Amino acid sequence: MKIKINILIISFVVALAFFLRIYKISNIPPSLNWDEVSLGYNAYSVLKTGKDEWGKILPVIFTAYGDYKLPGYIYTLVPFISIFGLNAFAIRLPSVLAGTITVLFTYLTVLELFSNNQLNQKEKRNVLNHDFISEGKINIVAFTASLLVVIEPWSLFLSRPAFEANLALCFFVIAVYLFLRSIHTIKYLPPSILFFGLTVWTYNSYRIFTPLFIVFLTILYRKELLFAIKTKQQIIFNVFLFILLFLPMFYQLLIGVGQERYQKVAIVDEGAVGQIVNLRNKYSLNPLLEKLFFNRPVYFTGSFIKNWITFYSDKFLYSQGGTNYQFSVPGFGLLYPINIIFLVIGIIYLFVKRANKSSMVLLFIFLMGSIPSSLTRESPHVLRSITLLPSPAIITAIGAVNFFIWFQKNERLTLIRRFVRLFFIPLTIVVYLLFLGQAFGKYYSYYLNEYPKEYSWSWQYGYREAVNYIKDNYDNFDKIIVTKKYGEPHEFVLFYLSWNPQNYFNSSNLIRFRQTDWFWVDRFDKFYFVNDWDIPTEEWQPFVLESEKEEVDCRGINCLLITSPGNVPKGWSKLQTINYLNCQPVYEIYDNKQN
Repeated sequence: MKIKINILIISFVVALAFFLRIYKISNIPPSLNWDEVSLGYNAYSVLKTGKDEWGKILPVIFTAYGDYKLPGYIYTLVPFISIFGLNAFAIRLPSVLAGTITVLFTYLTVLELFSNNQLNQKEKRNVLNHDFISEGKINIVAFTASLLVVIEPWSLFLSRPAFEANLALCFFVIAVYLFLRSIHTIKYLPPSILFFGLTVWTYNSYRIFTPLFIVFLTILYRKELLFAIKTKQQIIFNVFLFILLFLPMFYQLLIGVGQERYQKVAIVDEGAVGQIVNLRNKYSLNPLLEKLFFNRPVYFTGSFIKNWITFYSDKFLYSQGGTNYQFSVPGFGLLYPINIIFLVIGIIYLFVKRANKSSMVLLFIFLMGSIPSSLTRESPHVLRSITLLPSPAIITAIGAVNFFIWFQKNERLTLIRRFVRLFFIPLTIVVYLLFLGQAFGKYYSYYLNEYPKEYSWSWQYGYREAVNYIKDNYDNFDKIIVTKKYGEPHEFVLFYLSWNPQNYFNSSNLIRFRQTDWFWVDRFDKFYFVNDWDIPTEEWQPFVLESEKEEVDCRGINCLLITSPGNVPKGWSKLQTINYLNCQPVYEIYDNKQN
């Protein structure tokens, strides 16, 4: 009966997670951003041709815009696009499912972390307390943790758009659960290694954290692993699998293409070098002292420590969240403030009161998961620190359950224990749930209603509407000119027109070039992409392409222009205005047919 009840409860929690993530998924966030359409079109290209948009056969890293995307999410998308087509629903569905599966495996991981067979006899005497390791208490913590993952802003927001990080987190949580199972049943170790390997081929942050975490787990559970592995064949197979998944990744990091992404976000860049030089000039110390105090290692170390500390600030986690509006809702933290006290209690309880291997795993993820984010300039960063995501929920659940256990069992409260058990604890739980529900309701309502209107501009809103106009009028124009002002217009055209990938990368009219460590597209087919400032003011003047300063002359032919508001040659006729959801104009569409 207890098992059936547990299955029923966790089924409800998982179903709730799926509903909250799938609801209006095609329209909220309000449009696909440039990364989402890039993931989608490359997957579409693989589906149709077996090649990426650059014509490379089944690559292990995708050039894309020059940001060199890892293959995990792209290859995962292929069957979804095959079934549902090239659209927002298909592109975001894997992320929705990943967020939902993360909820389930958070629950299973908690059960495995604190189950009786996971703890040795000494830990059974010390972990939390004897009552906590009872089946009922473990389930309460597991249910609470999984429910928090369902509704916390951090998980809820990142589980709706197509984020590689969210899929990688799903793989990571599954890998941790399987590893914990493998300590007693070695058959779970190969799939654990497989899912750990998938993380490093899905999101860049895991290329730093996953190897560190595997080393940590191996050292922490070395005795258990040696006991569980029975034959040399098992050792050879698992080592071979690890090498197969991780050695190419390490090799890739040693060559230029594998370093491209980090070089764009590294702490020490040209700007940092400039700051170091300015500091040396400012203080005019002895040259030896200047080199000792103002240098790259010192700058890097100081910035890293500052970034790491800032991540755990109340401002980032509980009040304002991140500064990129594509990763979190402005004015809302990543976690609900009402959970601060229980998180602190949980950390203290694990870190000070009851140190054991299970708590060490949780604390390592919670404290070290921010390392990838701390190694970059834009820190604290919501996406790059996603590894932490389930750990605050689990620790909060541990803190809350043990807070109530303490009230119930504390010997100093003997005279009022019955009152506490019958009235205080239930009342406190009800009040907590009411405040938590209110916080969730406020956040989710704002996310569904206000956020799309106020921040549609941050999601490259308007491209779909502009391309739909192109689709309806494609045959009426000789040339179609689109501004580059809002970024990567060619990819949105390719995506929303479901352009044949083979025709695209074999097009004789295709011009793309590398500049400032990025790849730009100036033209293909009858499409021409120009900088906003290269749109002429007079009707007789040509448009100018950035790559070779090639001129695009519209005199004597029919041209369609999709441009920023008011940026149009004299004499052209306005056909349509496209507005953001807050009614501010984003695009104006013109033609020159009267000429």
